[in-house]
Order: sequence, then structure tokens, then C-alpha cells
Amino acid sequence: MADKPSSAEAATRPSANSDDASAFTPERFEKELQHLAEKAKSNTFSNRLLEQSGLYARILVLLSFLGIYSHVSQLNLSPVYGSIPASIWHSKLLMGGCFLGWAGNMFLRDFLPVPSAKALPIVAVCIPGVQHFLGTRSQFLGPQWGPVVTEALTLLPLSVLTAASVADCWEEVRLSKLPKFVADSGPGIGSWALLKYSEDKFGSLLPLIIGRFMFFTRLGFEMLLGFGYMAFSPSKYLVYTAFPFLHTFLLNTHVQSPAATRTLMSNLMTDGWLFIERRESVTGYISVVQSVQQGFRVMRCDHSLLGGEWINHRGGPVSEPIYGVFAMLEAVRLVGAVSAVADKDAKALVIGLGVGTTPSALVAHGINTTVVEYDPVVYEFAAKYFDLKENNPPVLQDAVGYTAELAKIAPATYDYIVHDVFTGGAEPVELFTLEFFQGLHTLLAPEGTVAINYAGDLNLPAPKIIYRTIKQVFPTCRIFREMPPDVESIKTKDMDFTNMVIFCRKSPTAALTFRPPTVEDCLQSAARQEFLILSHEVPEGDMLDEGADIMRSNETDKVAKWHVQSAMGHWGLMRTSIPAFIWERW
Repeated sequence: MADKPSSAEAATRPSANSDDASAFTPERFEKELQHLAEKAKSNTFSNRLLEQSGLYARILVLLSFLGIYSHVSQLNLSPVYGSIPASIWHSKLLMGGCFLGWAGNMFLRDFLPVPSAKALPIVAVCIPGVQHFLGTRSQFLGPQWGPVVTEALTLLPLSVLTAASVADCWEEVRLSKLPKFVADSGPGIGSWALLKYSEDKFGSLLPLIIGRFMFFTRLGFEMLLGFGYMAFSPSKYLVYTAFPFLHTFLLNTHVQSPAATRTLMSNLMTDGWLFIERRESVTGYISVVQSVQQGFRVMRCDHSLLGGEWINHRGGPVSEPIYGVFAMLEAVRLVGAVSAVADKDAKALVIGLGVGTTPSALVAHGINTTVVEYDPVVYEFAAKYFDLKENNPPVLQDAVGYTAELAKIAPATYDYIVHDVFTGGAEPVELFTLEFFQGLHTLLAPEGTVAINYAGDLNLPAPKIIYRTIKQVFPTCRIFREMPPDVESIKTKDMDFTNMVIFCRKSPTAALTFRPPTVEDCLQSAARQEFLILSHEVPEGDMLDEGADIMRSNETDKVAKWHVQSAMGHWGLMRTSIPAFIWERW
């Protein structure tokens, strides 16, 4: 039996089936050996570690960018639709986009004319323009479909491309030494966890930096992310980002630059509105606008009004409010007591400032008044553009923590407590819990009175839960609504959205009665002459359904689950109070 040829001889021997015998020459074999040697030399541990670290870094950056953009996307919808409508479908669209990109990354490679990572900057830079265009159609789209359509054309494609790019990176990561279950499911679970972590972390950091610079705003963050995507995936395709960037910088009035603000002022003035100032802060987008023709000025927070006054009626002891409910709150002074406290000796605590209508009136009566307001920009604008009167420095803190600490050191201090914290179609639930009302009970003087402003749909269970919670702490209460029920709205829309004030006392035996308002009580104000006479009382039996529960601090979902319906009704009311283009142009 012939000897078996050596490997070198076999490698150099021409194949019988080869059409080109010269393809296996010794020179060619030597070059291939050199190439294999160089490849083996470069495949060191340090090079492999560097390569794998680069892949992990790309995954981290991509998911972090998407997590931040996810949060910013909702911020940009809030001034047009409100924070609650903007959140209804947000998580579902984000999750759906990530699933489609993760599962379909192979398909996208064949379908897209450019790689997913190269397409990301183009999509990111186009998002502000799409949001701007669709925002002007919000009256047609409505609060239910507007956020869905907007994020389906912006956040959804961004999440699809991000997930596809991340999946491409994971395919190059070496996971062969891991158990099969971990290697199969770990990348997906880990990527989603990292995405949600970056989104939540940015949300917790945002209150510390929002509004400090032009780029630390909603549009500013989107522009920074656009630059980040471009730096992360440079390519010749970035030429397609030129026009969207120019549109954002030159035509998008949501950008809080001096040029964009001047353009916005000019546009609104042509429609009879004076744009005064805007700022982004911890509670949302804050701005002050004034109707030139009708002569009133308002402060907005996202898609809600914090209050307003009639500019043409200035000159009296206090301003004239545009909403009667703020004058109703002042009736806290009119509650009868066995030992009446003179105004000069009384103390009041007001939780929630708005434009300062109620605290200004209490100060005008000579009452020692302290205001607790969480948002410093709200206080700044109230002092700067509204007729705010003060006799104590404001407390710019979270009311929950502040009142809890104050109750420990200053019980039975206040003769009057005004609770006025509603905004955006949903009550801040932590300020309507049993524990919070117990803190107010501790702070209230024995014969004191608390007035609680509540706005919501009385056809929903939430107001009844809150009223029953209040009754657990304050046994004697009466309820008055700002306007009588709208029978047509109740019949056709099954909605009874209203502002109401709940007056309560500590004593379970003393009746809660009101003395008639005097000329001095009205402070030369027509609104107070009308609304200090509390006319539309709500029978307590209507608010004490047997099935209603109370809300503790760890049970806020009992009320929060009804926020969507309430916010939808509130959105429609805001569009009847102020024209749609004011909300859309923000």
C-alpha cells in the first residue's frame, strides 16, 4: 500500500478537478500561512477583550439614548395633550417597537437601504419636526388618538431601529461559554432592563436640571440626542439630517431660544394674544399668556390652567379672578365659630399657590399667611406677573414632607388651611391620602376650618373615595360646587366635571355654618360678591356611596386608575377655556 502523502505535498499538489493548477503554488501557500499567522497574532486576549468591550459599549449607549428619548417624548406631548393622555399608550408603543426590532433585525437588514444603526440619526433628528407638525393637528386628533399617532410616527420607529441595532451587536458578542438558557434569553432580558433603568434614572435626574439652560429643555434634550446619534453613527447618510435640523433651529417655536421666542410672540400677537414668558420646571411647562381683546391673563402648566385674573380690573385691594372657585375658597373665613378669631390674629396655611388669588386675599384681610408651593417657577411667575400679596416668605418644598415635619413641632397652629393642588386633569394622589389629611388635622386649630379644592368628574368613583377619606379625619363637612350641574353634558357624555370646595371642621358636634359676606369681605371684587355666597351645595349623601373606600398612602391606585377618564374630560374643558392654538404653540 502506497505511503500517504504529507500535508505539505497534498497542499501543493494540483487537484485533478482544478481548472487552474497554479492556484496552489508554493508561493500562494506561503502567503496564506503568513496571513493565518498574522490573524492568530492579532487574536490575543487583549484584542478580544477590546472588541467585546466595544460591543457592550455600543449596546449601552444605544439603550441609554432610547431610554432618555422615551422620557423626553412624553414631555413633548404633555403641553399639547397633558401628561396622562400622553402616557396611556406610551409603554405599549415602546415595548412593541423593541419587540419588532429585536425579532425582525434580519428582515430589516434586507428591507432597509441603510443599516439600522446608520438610520437612527436620521429618525432622531426628524422627530421634533414631526411632533411640531402633528401638534398643530391636536384639535382634530384629540387626546386619545393624538399621542398614539404622534409616537407611532416618532418613538416607535426609533425603538424598532434601536432594538434591531442592539440585536445586531449581541450577535457578535461571544456567549458560547454561558449556559444555553442564559445565552438565549439573557441579552433580551438584560437589554430591556437596561432600557427601563436608563429611562427611570433620567426621570429622577430631570427635576435637578430641567430648565437651567436652553438645552436642558424638552426640545433641547431632543437636539442633544440628535447630536449624540450623529456622533455615534457617522456616515454619508447624515446629509439627510440637514433639513430637519434647520427646521428645528429656525422654524420650531418650541425651542426656547431668543429667536424662537420672538417668533412665537409675533405669531400669537397676530391672533390677539400676548405671550409674556415661558419656562420649564419640575411640574411641567409653565407659561404666562394674555388675551389682548378680552383682557385676562393666565398661567398654564402643561395642558392645564393654574389660574388667571382680569387685567382690566386691577386697581382694587386684590385682583379679580377669572375662576369663581378661588373666591369660594376665601369663604373659609366666613365659617361660624364659638370664639371667632380676628383677622389680625389669625394664621393661614395655603398648600398650592397657582397665581396667588386666595393667599393674596387672605393677606389683604390682614391674616398671617404661609404658602407652600413645590414649583419655584410657579412662585416666580405669580410674583412677577400676577397681583400676588405676601406677608411671609414662601415655602418652596414638597407639601407632603413639609406638613409632616411641621405637624410634629407646631400642632394646632392654623386657624385656616386651604388645600388647592389640582392640576392636569388628575389630583396629585399623595396629597389626598388619609395620612396627609391627618397631618392637616394636627396642624388645624381646635375651631379652625380647612377648605379643599377638588376638580374632577363627579360621575366617577374617585371623588367619592376622596370625600370618604376626608370624612375619616374631619367629621363635619359641607360641599359646594362652582357651577350647577350641566344636565346636557351629564345626559350626552355621562360626565359631570366640576370644581368644588369641601369645607371641614374638627369638631363632630359643632355645625358648619357661614355668616353672610360683608362689603369688607368682598374686597371691592365682583367675583367675590357672587361666589362668596355659596349657592350650589352638593348633598353629602351623593358623595357617601356605601361601596366607596378610603385612600391610604400605599393605596393610591384606588384613585389613580380613574385618572385617564378624568383627564380626557379635563382636556376638553381646557380647549373651551383657551383656544387650541395657544395649547399647540406653547
